[in-house]
Amino acid sequence: MNKLLTKLPGMTLDNPIIPASGTFGFGYEFSEYYDINILGSFSFKGTTLNKKFGNKLPRIAESSSGMLNAIGLENPGVKEVLSTELKKLKKVYHKQVIANIGGDTFDEYLEAVKLISTSDMVGAIELNISCPNVKNGGMSFGTNKDTAYELTKAVKESTHLPVYVKLSPNVTNIKEIAKSVELAGADAISLINTLVGMRINLKTGKPILANTYGGFSGPAIKPVALKLVHEVYKTVSIPVIGMGGIKDAYDVIEMMYAGATAVQVGTANLIDPYASYKIIKDLPRVMKELNIDKLEDIIGRAHQ
Repeated sequence: MNKLLTKLPGMTLDNPIIPASGTFGFGYEFSEYYDINILGSFSFKGTTLNKKFGNKLPRIAESSSGMLNAIGLENPGVKEVLSTELKKLKKVYHKQVIANIGGDTFDEYLEAVKLISTSDMVGAIELNISCPNVKNGGMSFGTNKDTAYELTKAVKESTHLPVYVKLSPNVTNIKEIAKSVELAGADAISLINTLVGMRINLKTGKPILANTYGGFSGPAIKPVALKLVHEVYKTVSIPVIGMGGIKDAYDVIEMMYAGATAVQVGTANLIDPYASYKIIKDLPRVMKELNIDKLEDIIGRAHQ
Protein backbone atom coordinates (compact mmCIF):
# COMPACT_ATOMS: atom_id res chain seq x y z
CA MET A 1 0.00 0.00 0.00
CA ASN A 2 1.29 3.44 -0.96
CA LYS A 3 0.73 5.59 2.11
CA LEU A 4 1.74 8.76 0.22
CA LEU A 5 -0.83 8.31 -2.56
CA THR A 6 -3.35 11.06 -3.24
CA LYS A 7 -5.96 11.61 -5.95
CA LEU A 8 -6.87 14.68 -7.97
CA PRO A 9 -9.55 14.79 -10.67
CA GLY A 10 -8.15 12.86 -13.63
CA MET A 11 -4.84 12.13 -11.89
CA THR A 12 -3.67 9.64 -9.27
CA LEU A 13 -0.41 10.80 -7.70
CA ASP A 14 2.20 8.58 -6.04
CA ASN A 15 2.66 11.40 -3.54
CA PRO A 16 1.17 14.90 -3.11
CA ILE A 17 4.28 16.85 -4.13
CA ILE A 18 3.90 19.01 -7.26
CA PRO A 19 6.56 21.60 -8.16
CA ALA A 20 4.71 24.83 -8.91
CA SER A 21 4.50 26.54 -12.28
CA GLY A 22 7.27 29.05 -12.87
CA THR A 23 9.68 27.34 -10.49
CA PHE A 24 10.40 24.11 -12.37
CA GLY A 25 10.67 25.13 -16.01
CA PHE A 26 9.44 22.34 -18.27
CA GLY A 27 10.83 19.74 -15.89
CA TYR A 28 13.56 18.13 -17.95
CA GLU A 29 16.04 20.75 -16.72
CA PHE A 30 15.80 19.22 -13.22
CA SER A 31 16.42 15.69 -14.50
CA GLU A 32 20.13 16.57 -14.39
CA TYR A 33 19.85 16.54 -10.60
CA TYR A 34 17.57 13.56 -9.86
CA ASP A 35 15.01 11.22 -11.40
CA ILE A 36 12.01 13.55 -11.62
CA ASN A 37 9.66 10.55 -11.90
CA ILE A 38 9.72 10.56 -8.10
CA LEU A 39 7.39 13.59 -8.21
CA GLY A 40 3.63 13.27 -7.85
CA SER A 41 3.43 15.48 -10.94
CA PHE A 42 4.46 19.04 -11.74
CA SER A 43 2.91 22.16 -13.19
CA PHE A 44 5.03 23.41 -16.06
CA LYS A 45 6.03 26.96 -16.88
CA GLY A 46 3.07 29.27 -17.50
CA THR A 47 2.24 29.01 -21.20
CA THR A 48 0.30 31.36 -23.47
CA LEU A 49 -1.00 31.05 -27.02
CA ASN A 50 1.77 33.23 -28.44
CA LYS A 51 5.39 33.69 -27.44
CA LYS A 52 5.94 36.21 -24.62
CA PHE A 53 9.20 37.98 -23.86
CA GLY A 54 8.15 38.98 -20.35
CA ASN A 55 8.89 42.16 -18.45
CA LYS A 56 11.99 44.34 -18.55
CA LEU A 57 14.98 43.61 -16.30
CA PRO A 58 15.52 43.58 -13.38
CA ARG A 59 12.59 41.30 -12.58
CA ILE A 60 13.81 39.39 -9.52
CA ALA A 61 14.41 40.85 -6.07
CA GLU A 62 15.22 39.04 -2.84
CA SER A 63 13.52 39.81 0.44
CA SER A 64 13.72 38.45 3.96
CA SER A 65 11.86 35.12 4.06
CA GLY A 66 10.96 35.30 0.39
CA MET A 67 11.47 36.78 -3.05
CA LEU A 68 9.74 39.03 -5.56
CA ASN A 69 9.37 38.18 -9.22
CA ALA A 70 7.95 40.12 -12.16
CA ILE A 71 8.81 37.68 -14.95
CA GLY A 72 5.65 38.45 -16.88
CA LEU A 73 4.88 34.93 -18.17
CA GLU A 74 7.89 34.72 -20.48
CA ASN A 75 7.41 31.55 -22.54
CA PRO A 76 7.90 30.25 -26.10
CA GLY A 77 4.18 29.90 -26.89
CA VAL A 78 1.99 26.81 -26.83
CA LYS A 79 2.98 25.46 -30.26
CA GLU A 80 6.68 25.52 -29.35
CA VAL A 81 5.89 23.89 -26.02
CA LEU A 82 4.13 21.06 -27.86
CA SER A 83 6.74 20.61 -30.58
CA THR A 84 9.89 21.02 -28.49
CA GLU A 85 9.55 21.29 -24.70
CA LEU A 86 7.18 18.36 -24.11
CA LYS A 87 9.16 16.16 -26.50
CA LYS A 88 12.30 16.80 -24.45
CA LEU A 89 10.35 16.09 -21.28
CA LYS A 90 8.96 12.81 -22.58
CA LYS A 91 12.48 11.41 -22.81
CA VAL A 92 12.98 11.71 -19.03
CA TYR A 93 9.48 11.80 -17.49
CA HIS A 94 6.88 9.05 -17.75
CA LYS A 95 3.89 10.51 -15.92
CA GLN A 96 1.38 13.15 -16.89
CA VAL A 97 1.94 16.81 -16.11
CA ILE A 98 -0.27 19.80 -15.32
CA ALA A 99 -0.37 22.50 -18.00
CA ASN A 100 -0.46 26.01 -16.54
CA ILE A 101 -2.20 28.20 -19.14
CA GLY A 102 -2.46 32.00 -19.20
CA GLY A 103 -3.74 34.56 -21.66
CA ASP A 104 -4.58 38.20 -22.40
CA THR A 105 -8.08 37.49 -23.76
CA PHE A 106 -10.75 34.80 -23.53
CA ASP A 107 -9.96 33.68 -27.08
CA GLU A 108 -6.25 33.31 -26.29
CA TYR A 109 -7.02 31.17 -23.25
CA LEU A 110 -9.41 28.96 -25.21
CA GLU A 111 -7.13 28.43 -28.19
CA ALA A 112 -4.11 27.65 -25.98
CA VAL A 113 -6.16 25.19 -23.92
CA LYS A 114 -7.47 23.43 -27.06
CA LEU A 115 -3.95 23.04 -28.42
CA ILE A 116 -2.27 21.85 -25.22
CA SER A 117 -5.12 19.37 -24.64
CA THR A 118 -3.94 17.40 -27.69
CA SER A 119 -0.83 16.23 -25.82
CA ASP A 120 -1.02 12.84 -24.14
CA MET A 121 1.49 14.11 -21.58
CA VAL A 122 -0.99 16.60 -20.14
CA GLY A 123 -3.29 15.23 -17.44
CA ALA A 124 -4.97 18.48 -16.38
CA ILE A 125 -5.20 22.18 -17.16
CA GLU A 126 -4.20 24.68 -14.46
CA LEU A 127 -6.11 27.79 -15.49
CA ASN A 128 -3.97 30.73 -14.41
CA ILE A 129 -6.29 33.65 -13.64
CA SER A 130 -4.05 34.99 -10.91
CA CYS A 131 -0.68 36.13 -12.32
CA PRO A 132 -0.02 39.67 -10.98
CA ASN A 133 2.83 40.43 -13.41
CA VAL A 134 1.07 40.93 -16.74
CA LYS A 135 -0.67 44.10 -17.92
CA ASN A 136 -3.56 42.29 -19.60
CA GLY A 137 -5.37 39.11 -18.57
CA GLY A 138 -3.89 37.13 -15.71
CA MET A 139 -5.10 38.42 -12.35
CA SER A 140 -7.67 40.73 -13.97
CA PHE A 141 -9.69 37.61 -14.84
CA GLY A 142 -9.49 36.23 -11.31
CA THR A 143 -10.51 39.19 -9.17
CA ASN A 144 -14.12 39.35 -10.37
CA LYS A 145 -16.38 36.38 -9.66
CA ASP A 146 -18.47 36.84 -12.80
CA THR A 147 -15.47 37.06 -15.13
CA ALA A 148 -13.86 34.08 -13.40
CA TYR A 149 -17.10 32.12 -13.85
CA GLU A 150 -17.40 32.92 -17.56
CA LEU A 151 -13.77 32.09 -18.35
CA THR A 152 -13.81 28.85 -16.36
CA LYS A 153 -17.05 27.76 -18.03
CA ALA A 154 -15.67 28.53 -21.50
CA VAL A 155 -12.42 26.66 -20.82
CA LYS A 156 -14.31 23.63 -19.47
CA GLU A 157 -16.28 23.51 -22.71
CA SER A 158 -13.08 23.65 -24.81
CA THR A 159 -11.22 20.66 -23.29
CA HIS A 160 -11.79 17.06 -22.27
CA LEU A 161 -9.25 17.44 -19.45
CA PRO A 162 -9.91 18.33 -15.80
CA VAL A 163 -9.54 22.06 -15.10
CA TYR A 164 -7.83 23.28 -11.92
CA VAL A 165 -8.35 27.02 -11.46
CA LYS A 166 -5.46 28.91 -9.85
CA LEU A 167 -6.71 31.77 -7.69
CA SER A 168 -5.13 34.97 -6.44
CA PRO A 169 -4.87 35.96 -2.77
CA ASN A 170 -5.08 39.61 -3.84
CA VAL A 171 -8.87 39.78 -3.57
CA THR A 172 -11.43 40.88 -1.00
CA ASN A 173 -13.43 37.63 -0.89
CA ILE A 174 -11.66 34.52 -2.16
CA LYS A 175 -14.52 32.27 -1.01
CA GLU A 176 -16.90 34.03 -3.39
CA ILE A 177 -14.56 33.53 -6.35
CA ALA A 178 -13.83 29.91 -5.41
CA LYS A 179 -17.53 29.12 -5.27
CA SER A 180 -18.07 30.87 -8.59
CA VAL A 181 -15.48 28.81 -10.47
CA GLU A 182 -16.80 25.64 -8.85
CA LEU A 183 -20.28 26.47 -10.18
CA ALA A 184 -18.70 27.07 -13.60
CA GLY A 185 -17.40 23.50 -13.63
CA ALA A 186 -13.89 23.72 -12.15
CA ASP A 187 -12.63 20.29 -11.08
CA ALA A 188 -10.18 21.60 -8.45
CA ILE A 189 -8.79 24.87 -7.13
CA SER A 190 -5.09 25.79 -6.84
CA LEU A 191 -4.16 28.45 -4.32
CA ILE A 192 -2.48 30.66 -3.58
CA ASN A 193 -0.61 32.50 -6.29
CA THR A 194 1.79 35.22 -5.17
CA LEU A 195 0.95 38.27 -3.09
CA VAL A 196 1.76 41.65 -4.63
CA GLY A 197 4.77 43.45 -3.14
CA MET A 198 7.76 45.64 -3.90
CA ARG A 199 11.35 46.45 -2.89
CA ILE A 200 13.10 49.84 -3.04
CA ASN A 201 16.81 50.45 -3.69
CA LEU A 202 18.05 52.44 -0.67
CA LYS A 203 20.82 54.11 -2.69
CA THR A 204 18.63 55.38 -5.52
CA GLY A 205 15.28 55.55 -3.76
CA LYS A 206 13.68 53.82 -6.74
CA PRO A 207 11.91 50.46 -7.07
CA ILE A 208 14.29 47.53 -7.63
CA LEU A 209 11.95 45.83 -10.10
CA ALA A 210 11.57 47.45 -13.50
CA ASN A 211 7.88 46.54 -13.23
CA THR A 212 7.77 48.38 -9.82
CA TYR A 213 5.63 45.63 -8.26
CA GLY A 214 6.05 41.88 -8.31
CA GLY A 215 4.71 38.64 -6.94
CA PHE A 216 5.93 37.91 -3.41
CA SER A 217 6.52 34.24 -2.56
CA GLY A 218 8.45 32.15 -0.07
CA PRO A 219 8.14 31.08 3.60
CA ALA A 220 6.73 34.46 4.72
CA ILE A 221 3.44 33.87 2.89
CA LYS A 222 2.69 30.43 4.35
CA PRO A 223 0.34 31.65 7.12
CA VAL A 224 -1.69 33.56 4.52
CA ALA A 225 -1.81 30.53 2.23
CA LEU A 226 -2.90 28.24 5.07
CA LYS A 227 -5.72 30.59 6.03
CA LEU A 228 -7.04 30.84 2.47
CA VAL A 229 -6.78 27.10 1.82
CA HIS A 230 -8.65 26.54 5.10
CA GLU A 231 -11.40 28.98 4.04
CA VAL A 232 -11.81 27.60 0.53
CA TYR A 233 -11.86 23.98 1.72
CA LYS A 234 -14.94 24.85 3.79
CA THR A 235 -16.56 26.67 0.88
CA VAL A 236 -16.29 24.21 -2.02
CA SER A 237 -16.76 20.47 -2.49
CA ILE A 238 -13.96 20.06 -5.05
CA PRO A 239 -10.31 19.35 -4.13
CA VAL A 240 -7.92 22.13 -3.19
CA ILE A 241 -4.26 22.14 -4.22
CA GLY A 242 -2.39 24.20 -1.63
CA MET A 243 0.77 26.22 -2.08
CA GLY A 244 2.61 29.17 -0.61
CA GLY A 245 5.84 29.02 1.36
CA ILE A 246 6.25 25.23 1.41
CA LYS A 247 9.85 24.33 2.21
CA ASP A 248 9.78 20.95 4.01
CA ALA A 249 7.67 17.90 4.84
CA TYR A 250 6.24 19.52 7.98
CA ASP A 251 4.84 22.33 5.84
CA VAL A 252 3.21 19.75 3.56
CA ILE A 253 1.43 18.11 6.50
CA GLU A 254 0.25 21.47 7.80
CA MET A 255 -1.13 22.42 4.39
CA MET A 256 -2.97 19.11 4.10
CA TYR A 257 -4.42 19.59 7.58
CA ALA A 258 -5.80 22.90 6.31
CA GLY A 259 -7.56 21.08 3.48
CA ALA A 260 -5.12 20.53 0.62
CA THR A 261 -5.36 17.26 -1.31
CA ALA A 262 -1.99 17.94 -2.96
CA VAL A 263 0.73 20.51 -2.31
CA GLN A 264 2.75 22.60 -4.73
CA VAL A 265 6.33 23.58 -3.94
CA GLY A 266 7.48 26.88 -5.46
CA THR A 267 10.27 29.19 -4.31
CA ALA A 268 12.06 26.34 -2.49
CA ASN A 269 12.93 24.84 -5.91
CA LEU A 270 14.75 28.04 -6.85
CA ILE A 271 16.77 27.98 -3.64
CA ASP A 272 17.61 24.27 -3.77
CA PRO A 273 16.98 22.23 -6.95
CA TYR A 274 16.65 19.13 -4.74
CA ALA A 275 13.90 20.68 -2.57
CA SER A 276 10.96 18.66 -3.88
CA TYR A 277 13.03 15.47 -3.91
CA LYS A 278 14.06 15.99 -0.27
CA ILE A 279 10.47 16.65 0.82
CA ILE A 280 9.23 13.42 -0.78
CA LYS A 281 12.04 11.42 0.79
CA ASP A 282 11.39 12.93 4.24
CA LEU A 283 7.59 12.56 4.26
CA PRO A 284 7.55 8.94 5.57
CA ARG A 285 9.76 9.94 8.53
CA VAL A 286 7.60 12.94 9.40
CA MET A 287 4.42 10.86 9.04
CA LYS A 288 5.81 8.30 11.48
CA GLU A 289 6.78 11.08 13.90
CA LEU A 290 3.24 12.51 13.79
CA ASN A 291 1.51 9.09 13.89
CA ILE A 292 0.07 9.46 10.40
CA ASP A 293 -0.70 6.21 8.61
CA LYS A 294 -1.95 7.51 5.24
CA LEU A 295 -1.83 11.04 3.85
CA GLU A 296 -5.33 10.72 2.39
CA ASP A 297 -6.64 10.40 5.95
CA ILE A 298 -5.38 13.80 7.11
CA ILE A 299 -6.88 16.08 4.44
CA GLY A 300 -8.87 18.75 6.27
CA ARG A 301 -8.02 17.51 9.77
CA ALA A 302 -8.00 21.11 11.04
CA HIS A 303 -11.76 21.22 10.36
CA GLN A 304 -12.61 18.17 12.46
